Amino acid sequence: DLRTVPSAIGGSVKQRHGIILAKSGPAKKMGISTGQTIFEALSKCPNLLLVPPDYALYIQCSNALMSLLQEYTPMVERYSVDECFMDVTGYGMNREDCLETAVVIKERIRNELGFTVNIGISENKLLAKMASEFEKPNKIHTLFPEEIPDKMWPLPVCDMFMVGIRTCLKLYKHGIITIGQLAHTDKELLRVYFKSYGNVLGDYANGIDYSEVRTDRQDIKGVGNSTTTSFDVTDYETAKLFLLSLSEMVGMRLRMENQKARVICVFLRNNQFSAWSHQHKIPAPTNATNDIYEEACRLFSEMWKGQPIRALGVRAGCLSDGNFTQLSIVDQNKADKISELDKSVDFI
Repeated sequence: DLRTVPSAIGGSVKQRHGIILAKSGPAKKMGISTGQTIFEALSKCPNLLLVPPDYALYIQCSNALMSLLQEYTPMVERYSVDECFMDVTGYGMNREDCLETAVVIKERIRNELGFTVNIGISENKLLAKMASEFEKPNKIHTLFPEEIPDKMWPLPVCDMFMVGIRTCLKLYKHGIITIGQLAHTDKELLRVYFKSYGNVLGDYANGIDYSEVRTDRQDIKGVGNSTTTSFDVTDYETAKLFLLSLSEMVGMRLRMENQKARVICVFLRNNQFSAWSHQHKIPAPTNATNDIYEEACRLFSEMWKGQPIRALGVRAGCLSDGNFTQLSIVDQNKADKISELDKSVDFI
């Protein structure tokens, strides 16, 4: 059982490159964290059991989870491949009802889908997310506003959502060690230290979040995947590892939907919460991982000026039927070989 030994998912196991996408509890105790390079992880834990990602299985499980949750409310947002937000506002449920429903959902997921989940319950997405990160696995936690002083404020500030290692170290430098200390720091000082990001930090530390649960759209107009990093990405090689992982997921999802894309877009957000994106229309529609990755790297190189990156995304748009693409004979032969290779990787 991978959950009982130091293990991790990610990268190329044979070539030992790439990044850690997920890790077991024992691996976490050895200092392994999501987003680390395989090289760094192995240097911390030489006996780390590495397993390649199975994107097809991830999507299958993610879709099954979405379907199950939508039996309780149509207001379900897929936050990532393994995280969702549910909004049960308007269903006449009090806190006790929510807790009872969470117990039923947790057990159904384990019995019907075969995996465990942590569930966080609160009045907004931020606090529900923080609650879900409490003790694992297979637990249910609440974090209501009146519980913040006891449950959230004593936590290390690095445990707060959207606080990476560099932000954490900067907070430590100013004597802010816990979330509670951050919550009670004057916002003017936070703006001096972190500019506009200081407002976000202050609000989050006090449990303030006004974002709404956004439901998935049924019409497929594009396919995208994004990730928020656990640390500031400051070099091109590390960014390329994330872009490759994202491109693999986008390519596989296109192939599963039998779609090809004519437009590739890359999205970035820095550690000051500023975001920007570039997109480009490519000569011929594609769902090949390598095509998407090469274009993503090119777009990234065009717009990145060295700012610390905290989130990256790759999106494919302007979709068309995957069965029809006009290519020359030479290009068609090459495309067929690449297609077979991608299908083999998807199967593996």
